[in-house]
Amino acid sequence: MNAAKMATRQLLLGIGNSGRADDGLGWAFAEAFSGQTDLFAVELRYQLQIEDALLISTYQRVVIVDASVTVYDQGYSWSRCQPRRTDAFTTHQLAPATVVYLAQELYQCTPEVYVLAISGVDWELRTGLSPTAERNLAKARAFFGEKWEGDRNRKSEVGSRK
Repeated sequence: MNAAKMATRQLLLGIGNSGRADDGLGWAFAEAFSGQTDLFAVELRYQLQIEDALLISTYQRVVIVDASVTVYDQGYSWSRCQPRRTDAFTTHQLAPATVVYLAQELYQCTPEVYVLAISGVDWELRTGLSPTAERNLAKARAFFGEKWEGDRNRKSEVGSRK
């Protein structure tokens, strides 16, 4: 797919590791929407790295989904991700804000990026999500489905008024 075509699309980027119980939440979430390729591309990563700055720079909107040790009242957190330079001593893993900053600095592109963090409780070496993570995943999927549909409807209404 060429860059111009990709620039009109959206990316769902699942972060995680399904071999570490609830750390697989990001992948499970992304895989649930992987059949909707007409709406967005889906990518899976173990963690964000420098190379992901190029990837996200080719999209208008990016949703990064990852597991979180933070216990959110709703079971998940949704937030806009602003570019932020960080001075870290590792290139092994980068924060979403750093990847957005790198996309801005290296490729002069700042996509609209959101982070969906889903609460997990079990980080042991095993496959499968805990019952708590399964419930939080269902809540996050319902939220995202409603939000996504609402955003699509608003854009359709704006487009039809032109």
